[in-house]
Amino acid sequence: MELESEAEISPENMKKIWAVGGGKGGVGKSLVSANVAICLALMGNKVVAVDLDLGGANLHTCLGLPIPQTTLSDYVSKKVDNFEDLLVTTPINNLKIISGAQDELGMANLKHMHKNQIIKKLSELDADYILFDLGAGTAFNTIDFFISADKGILVVLPEPTSIENTYRFIKSVFYRRLKMVDGIAEIEPLINEAMNAKLSLGGTTSPADLIRKITEINPEVGRRVKEEMADFRPNLIINQVRSQADIDIGYSIQSICRKYFGIEMTFPGYLDYDQSVWQSVRKRKPLLIEYPNSKLVNNFDRIVNRLIES
Repeated sequence: MELESEAEISPENMKKIWAVGGGKGGVGKSLVSANVAICLALMGNKVVAVDLDLGGANLHTCLGLPIPQTTLSDYVSKKVDNFEDLLVTTPINNLKIISGAQDELGMANLKHMHKNQIIKKLSELDADYILFDLGAGTAFNTIDFFISADKGILVVLPEPTSIENTYRFIKSVFYRRLKMVDGIAEIEPLINEAMNAKLSLGGTTSPADLIRKITEINPEVGRRVKEEMADFRPNLIINQVRSQADIDIGYSIQSICRKYFGIEMTFPGYLDYDQSVWQSVRKRKPLLIEYPNSKLVNNFDRIVNRLIES
C-alpha cells in the first residue's frame, strides 16, 4: 500500500496531538484511530496511538496485537514508574501503542490529578503524531482529553441515534470550553441555565445566541469567549457510507453547527461501507495492512492528507 507523502510534516514542526471521539459507542472510533495512525506511520512519521477508552480498551485488537501486559492503569496505580515503559511496539514501522486500562475498576473515572498527569506525560513523548482513541459519551475525562488535543475528530454513523449523540458531544465540549474562559464567573448562572437546557436545534436560544448575550453583558468577556470558540473547529468523519445521502449528512451537520453553535466544522471525508472491516477485526489484523485493495485505503489516504493540510 502506498500513500501520498507530500503532506508529511517537516522536522522543525512540533508533535501534533489528534483526538478521535464521538457521542456513541460502536461508530468506529477505534477503527479510525488505528488506521489514521497506520497512515501517518507509513508516511514516515513517528506515531503513538493511545487507547483512552479507559472502560473498554480495544485499540490493540484493531492493530493486530494481543492484550498488552502493561497499560495506563499500571502507571496510575504506580506499578510502573516510567511512562515510556507503557509503549508497545506494533507490527507497523514507526507506530507504537499505549493501551488503556484492562479490568481495572475505577480507571474509567480518573481523578483530575491523574488525568492532567497523563496529558502532560503524553505531550512529552518522542513522536510526530499522538492519536487519542477516546471512549464514547460525554464524561468529563473524555471531553477534557478531546479539548487537550490540537485537532479533534468526530466519527459519526449516518443514523439518527449517532447524529443526535454527536450534537450532544459537541454541546458538551462547547460548554466545557466556555467555562474555561477567564472572567466567566459573573455570568456562570446564565451559562449553567443554557447548558442544562434540552438540546433543541430548532429552539429559540442557541449556544450562538448565548455568546451574543454574553457579549452584550460584558464585551471583554464576550471577546475572549469568541476567541476561545474560534479555536473549536472539530473534524467530522462519516463512517459506513452507502449512498450520496449518507455523505450529504456531513454537510448538513457542518451547516447546523455553524448556525446553532456558531462554530466552523471541517468535513475531511467519509468511509465507505466495506465488509473487510469486520473481517479484519475477526482476524485481529490491521485493516489497511490485511486488505490493501479495499476502497477504504483511498478513503483513509484522502482523510489523513486533508487533516494534515487543515
